[in-house]
Amino acid sequence: MKLNFRNRIALFTALAAAVTIGLVFLLVYGVVYQTAYRHLDNDLTQEKDEVLSNLRWTGDSIIIEHMPEWEESEHLQIVVNPTFLQVVDSQGKLLFRTVNLKDDILLFNPDLKDIAFFNSSINDNRIRQGQFPIVNEQRTIIGHLTVGISQEESAVVLYNLSNTLWIAFPLLLIILFLSTAFAASKGIAPVQQLIRAAAGIGEANIDKRLPLPPNQDEIYQLATTINELLDRVEKGMLREKQFTADASHEIRTPLTAIRGTLEVLLRKQREPEQYETKINCVIGEVDRLNSMLDQLLLLARLESGNTNTNRIPVDLSTFFKNLSADWKTRLLGKKMHMEFEIPSGTTLSTDAALLNIILDNLIGNALKYGYSGGAIHCIWSTENRSLIIHDNGPGIPSEHLAHLFNRFYRTDASRSSSIPGAGLGLSIAKKVANVLGIRLSVFSPEGEGTTFTLHFF
Repeated sequence: MKLNFRNRIALFTALAAAVTIGLVFLLVYGVVYQTAYRHLDNDLTQEKDEVLSNLRWTGDSIIIEHMPEWEESEHLQIVVNPTFLQVVDSQGKLLFRTVNLKDDILLFNPDLKDIAFFNSSINDNRIRQGQFPIVNEQRTIIGHLTVGISQEESAVVLYNLSNTLWIAFPLLLIILFLSTAFAASKGIAPVQQLIRAAAGIGEANIDKRLPLPPNQDEIYQLATTINELLDRVEKGMLREKQFTADASHEIRTPLTAIRGTLEVLLRKQREPEQYETKINCVIGEVDRLNSMLDQLLLLARLESGNTNTNRIPVDLSTFFKNLSADWKTRLLGKKMHMEFEIPSGTTLSTDAALLNIILDNLIGNALKYGYSGGAIHCIWSTENRSLIIHDNGPGIPSEHLAHLFNRFYRTDASRSSSIPGAGLGLSIAKKVANVLGIRLSVFSPEGEGTTFTLHFF
């Protein structure tokens, strides 16, 4: 049987209450039971004291004499709170019994050495009995005194109490279940409101948010958390839409160039040199597409969290010497050079391949935007454990800095800028830095060049 949340709360509460109430009822019944029979046992003991005070014995013989105790009305009647007395010797031979016993004999145990109390019946009347050994001066048991009194009143009280508890138990559970279900329905009403509001939020109205309840309780925290999640989802969707639009634009540009070049070649016969030139242009656009796809695949791997790192000791000075050799041709083409301020023996524990990706993108950015004839400075700060990459370019307007590491973001005025690139390099550098636990920051006053800083921890 499937129950809704409200009824599950009510059911579990009722089950917990059933155990608690059951234990309380058992405790109440046990206390009343013990109190009732303790009262009867006290009466039996008191009766025993009165009888034994009037008994006589010589050696092993018990002497029964005429005593006022035997003539009391409570020993003559059998219906209204009678008291039954019986005396037997050590052999179990009946020496005396009260008139109200008639031909009956009270139960007794001839081997009993100590006082005992137990329940019995006589003439269909429930009685409480006490058996008391009679001991002479030599501490020898010479007989037994058995005293019985009616327990009808106590039995009726216990019977009525038992019936009351059995009837009250299920009634209390039913009332508790219904009241708890009602209270739970009131308690989860704000949750149901959140469910209805959340059900109405879709891709078309992702900017809609859940209403916050007036009380700042757990439901308020839940609604706030869901709203924060919706904020992240909305931003993610906007990023994906922007990514799709930008990727489409970036891919369409080389495809358009390739198509235009091929259409030009088809219009008329041309000299072999012209074909070679145009084909080289097409190959260049294909290489641009391949590079963009490689970068997109790298970004996808970085964002999926499936990038493994292989940290090894890396000599930073040697690392940069090898890196500058890779960039030598492009540096010469723009008449720029690289200057290093990295102390010899500077060693980092990092993934050399991933660090190379970061620096390749940062230096490539400095090379694209730096002025011809300038320099790219690579400086290691031992005190701050940071690596600085600085160029002498025009700097970046402040309104662009917050978006600098977004995919396909370009600070130049239009996508048709003469500066090549798809706007993916800095985004990749930022993602790789996060994988390596490096904090990448940028400082770029307009007209003073751009400084990227890698903070190693």
